[in-house]
Amino acid sequence: MEGELNRAAGLYKLSLKLFPTAEAHTFLGWTYHFQGKVEDAIAECRRAIEIDPEFGNPYNDIGAYLIDLKRYDEAIPWLERAIAAPRYDPRHFPYFNLGRVYCAKGMITRARQCFQDALRIEPRYTLARQAVEGLRRMVN
Repeated sequence: MEGELNRAAGLYKLSLKLFPTAEAHTFLGWTYHFQGKVEDAIAECRRAIEIDPEFGNPYNDIGAYLIDLKRYDEAIPWLERAIAAPRYDPRHFPYFNLGRVYCAKGMITRARQCFQDALRIEPRYTLARQAVEGLRRMVN
């Protein structure tokens, strides 16, 4: 959070040597993403899924990283897996990310539904509210 990404990556790696968890792999992937190492971030998320396939965060993160790479069709199944994951708390994130995918693909009705699903789960989610408003302005 303080921008010490190299230090964070080193501490996550040390933690993983001591006790590998899906969470630590996911957060190491998050760190790699902020360092611009997107393929390494995806690899860490895959390791997280191997450890705990019920943990939803790495599925969503892979989807988000693929969106950043404009690999929209590849992102969809990862985001759908995040939605279905039994152990995932911020469940509105994959709906929002699916909305981003469908918006990029020009599938406005589907995008709007995903953004609205995110708001149904988390009514205070500002990004989803802004996305719905942006789509409303786009079609009017």
